[in-house]
Amino acid sequence: MNKISLIIQREYLTRVKKKSFIIMTFLSPVIFAAMMVVPAWLGSQEDTKHKVIAVDDITGQYASALKSTKYIKYQALDNQQSQKDKQALAKQFDALLVIENDLLENKPQVQIFSDGQITMDVTDNIKYHLNKHLRELKLKSYDIEGLDEKIKEINNLKINLKTIRLDEDGSEKQSSAEMAIFIGMASALLIYMIMIIYGTQVMRGVIEEKTNRIVEVMISSVKPFQLMMGKIIGIGLVALTQFFLWIVLTGGVMFAVQTIFTDAETKAEITQSMEKGQVANAAEQSNEVAATIEKVTSIIADANLPLILGMFVFYFIGGYLIYSALFAAIGSAIDNETETQQFVMPVLLPLILSIYVAMAVFRNPHGDIAFWFSMIPLTSPVVMMSRIPYDVAPWELILSMTILTASFVFFTWFAARVYRTGILMYGKKVSYKEIWKWFIQAGK
Repeated sequence: MNKISLIIQREYLTRVKKKSFIIMTFLSPVIFAAMMVVPAWLGSQEDTKHKVIAVDDITGQYASALKSTKYIKYQALDNQQSQKDKQALAKQFDALLVIENDLLENKPQVQIFSDGQITMDVTDNIKYHLNKHLRELKLKSYDIEGLDEKIKEINNLKINLKTIRLDEDGSEKQSSAEMAIFIGMASALLIYMIMIIYGTQVMRGVIEEKTNRIVEVMISSVKPFQLMMGKIIGIGLVALTQFFLWIVLTGGVMFAVQTIFTDAETKAEITQSMEKGQVANAAEQSNEVAATIEKVTSIIADANLPLILGMFVFYFIGGYLIYSALFAAIGSAIDNETETQQFVMPVLLPLILSIYVAMAVFRNPHGDIAFWFSMIPLTSPVVMMSRIPYDVAPWELILSMTILTASFVFFTWFAARVYRTGILMYGKKVSYKEIWKWFIQAGK
């Protein structure tokens, strides 16, 4: 056991002191934060180029419904202008919108001509205003008394769906399907990525030591099984260290970014609202934001995070140990990384499949497919983590954990028998048949 601890210490310290580990540990949280913040920021950016859209409304019913915005201006054409060629008008303006028929009586279709590609901001704006106007015209055709007020009342209708989970003791806890999907998918993807990254590190480490003949010196002092387990556990501790540092640093970066940008935007909105005399609207928006934050905080508090984090650590360790044992066996069987493809792909297929199953789990987390794939040890780390936010039955969780633990013992035993022979085998083209022979002969 003392020899294994020395190997663990060597593997751990060698890797955490590398510049690549330090750089990626501190750079990854910034990348993670950017992946969440930048798309949202880019999505909020408007096309600030001023555009003039000519409207040729032959029916005379719809041009007035198109309301100009800060950057999009609609200009209705008079009779003389509408006689011009479409190509000439498309060049004169940014685009030409043509409405030839009564949209209530015919198929609601309009045409837009332009000299270049029209942006989605323009098309979405046109469709929004015309669809809204068509609904109002259709309602007015029914000759309903007090129609304008009823239209406003209809447009203001908005369902606020509050989901509440009832526990066995009758207590109520607020839940969210979206939050369950986010937690489940984030956990599943993290386990998937970490098992691939650090499992392949085990394989590369074994190949490197075998290629450099370092392993021959080490085998004279320690048993092959001790060397394999020390390498697996040492790299696993590196993965856990980096993972927990990522959580802390990502949270800090996200908090800092949110504080900087949110405060600036909030101050700007409040100032603008006060200048326009819309203090009441600003207060209402502030209350909505506060309510949203309170709702999210309540959902997170009721999400049983200790269970989720505990299960994440367990399934990460269990899945990592199984896959890293297989990767170690592969590394011991070959002499260079160019030969890894034929052996690595069959090992990775269950892991890749588990991601697709995890996506299907969100629609039916308690179905047969979800159940069986959360029991199979090669897929359970990913699939079960995607199910846990949906309150998996305790007996299913215990059964899955038991199978995973027993499978780790089996796969480690299998990998150790292959590793014992393969680590000292050089210059031979290895096949599955050869690996099976090593496994059988190791017990003799």
